[in-house]
Amino acid sequence: MKNSNILVSGASIAGLTLAFWLDRYGFKVTVVERCTELRLGGQNIDVKGSAWEIMKMMGLEHNIKQANTTEIGIRFVDQKNNTLAEFPKEDALSMTQEMEILRGDFVKILYEKVKENVAFRFGERIEGIEVRNDKVNIAFSNGQSACFDLVIIAEGIGSSTREKVFGTAVTFRYLGLYTSYFTAARKPSDNQWARWHNAPGGIVFLIRPDNHGSTRVCINFRSKEQGFEKLSIQDQKEILLQRIKDAEWEAPRLKKDIQESEDFYMERLSQVLVSKWSKGRVAMIGDAAYCVTPIGGKGTDLAVAGAYIIAGELHNNANYQHAFESFENQLRPFVEKVQKLPPGVPGLVYPKSRTGVNILNTLFSIAGSKPAKYIMRLFSRDKKAPQKDLELKHYSGA
Repeated sequence: MKNSNILVSGASIAGLTLAFWLDRYGFKVTVVERCTELRLGGQNIDVKGSAWEIMKMMGLEHNIKQANTTEIGIRFVDQKNNTLAEFPKEDALSMTQEMEILRGDFVKILYEKVKENVAFRFGERIEGIEVRNDKVNIAFSNGQSACFDLVIIAEGIGSSTREKVFGTAVTFRYLGLYTSYFTAARKPSDNQWARWHNAPGGIVFLIRPDNHGSTRVCINFRSKEQGFEKLSIQDQKEILLQRIKDAEWEAPRLKKDIQESEDFYMERLSQVLVSKWSKGRVAMIGDAAYCVTPIGGKGTDLAVAGAYIIAGELHNNANYQHAFESFENQLRPFVEKVQKLPPGVPGLVYPKSRTGVNILNTLFSIAGSKPAKYIMRLFSRDKKAPQKDLELKHYSGA
């Protein structure tokens, strides 16, 4: 098989899904991951649409169902924790999906599926990359080097390998928000409902249950782009603590959880824009290529589908350039559709003044009323109906 020795950079959802399909098609696969072990942090993700179709092809539907977070829906609450509106997961307006799973649990499931057949290099990163006509020379951070036929970058939004190959061709569309995630101890006020709370200052708290006896917290806040994502974890914690110091609701309880968190993560919410997802013998998938942010949704769909499509095209095409082009032609229209946000989003959902928060809470109450829900059900699709946003090609051997 031509171009059979492939290096995948990144052992997260996109990279591990890609490793599975490349191995299925008979490629020799190596995965390099800069962390010394799997990164199992993160919040809820939903596996639906094309991602769910692919997981069923991989024989993982039972594993994913077993790891469900147990979340039954979402409640929008005021500063006294009074419910303004609630949307069970069966409701068309609910952000809770049928297949909710923690990002870390999903990564672990994928890793268990591929670990016996794929070579892993944990605790290493690509330090140097030389793309030639016939191969790609890689210098790893531990001083070792190796040659590969192809390299596929499956890293995050801040991919360092992407910068080495694509340089200034990549731009970012900052959405005016920073997001932070961490695990908190479960309290009596936590239950199987996700709870969303808006606070003055353009802050949104989202508290969600997990299936491990703890609680997952996401705090987003409006800000000019200030490079917070490049700071140390401790400095990021201090910034978040300052942002929520005057907030009410459950902010006092969460301050301690922030300080004690061992899986704290902060990042800017930016979309990744690049005119071409491949250069020579290197291609990229997932957030490194087309991050849509949680606001756009479909991030899991795109990570999984991108991996499935590029592996299938490499299997179908002896010419890797044709494979890369076909992959991009299939996926880019969907990416561009998802990256187009409605006017005013996300700013409208993050009011800075108390008056703005009160107005938004009133709108939540109206949306959650029985008449509004009835009207929405008349005009919305059944959430359990197959989603055809992205039609998947069937590849021989899949």
